[in-house]
Amino acid sequence: MKSIHFLAAFLALALAFTSTSEAATREEKRVADAADVLDQFLRIPESSIPPSLLSRAYAVAVVPNVVKAAFGLGARHGKGVLVVRQDDNSWSNPAFVALTGGSFGWQVGAQSTDIILVFKTRKGVEGIANGKLTLGADASIAAGPVGRHTGVATDLVLKAEVVSYSRSRGLFAGIALEGAGVTMDRKANAAFYSSPSMTPEKIFVSSPNIAPDVANTFVQILTAQTSRLPTAPGMQAGTMEPEESSVRTYGMPEPGESDNNDTEYDPNY
Repeated sequence: MKSIHFLAAFLALALAFTSTSEAATREEKRVADAADVLDQFLRIPESSIPPSLLSRAYAVAVVPNVVKAAFGLGARHGKGVLVVRQDDNSWSNPAFVALTGGSFGWQVGAQSTDIILVFKTRKGVEGIANGKLTLGADASIAAGPVGRHTGVATDLVLKAEVVSYSRSRGLFAGIALEGAGVTMDRKANAAFYSSPSMTPEKIFVSSPNIAPDVANTFVQILTAQTSRLPTAPGMQAGTMEPEESSVRTYGMPEPGESDNNDTEYDPNY
């Protein structure tokens, strides 16, 4: 009888270990997929995110394989990662997020799309960290322009707090995501960092050493594109002259901590 109890306990532990290992593997694959999307998106300057936008980005989210299925009413869902810019202009460890949204009108079919969200201010990221951000309601959003030397932007894009991009069937373009919700995937954060107490605030200020190597790969790809970019206004000819702004950005302090090191910068590009 004792041997049976021992065997049952052993099997339970084995199943728990296997479940944990598979969960960690899923999260690592998500980061690897996001790194691949980011690399391909930024590889072609003529159809990529304008450097003038990346130079002022507070945060970047990459959500691979967002599935949109519809038969009458549509639904969109995907899981990805989010990084924020630090005071020294480096990028944080990734936190895991989920994107969900619906649409109305007669629709039939399904498709998979890779989505990149560029956050120009801290407000949207704080909304995600605190629970949920509804794009278009809690933070203004616009489909982003593409191209290294793009000089065309509407007032909507200039004023938007979040700029969105998509890749579908190899084509890159801006995408409208009004009404979609972005939430923090806390279970994935706990699995990836092997800590149930790993909050978004802790992730954003943590050392790169605590993250698996695949996280460093993602950060390095983004860093390679942004480390050469100036963060001051007026980066290059052909971009719009920015307006003065008092938007505060950079850094995600722990709850209760003072925030005295905010840097003022212009969110427009």
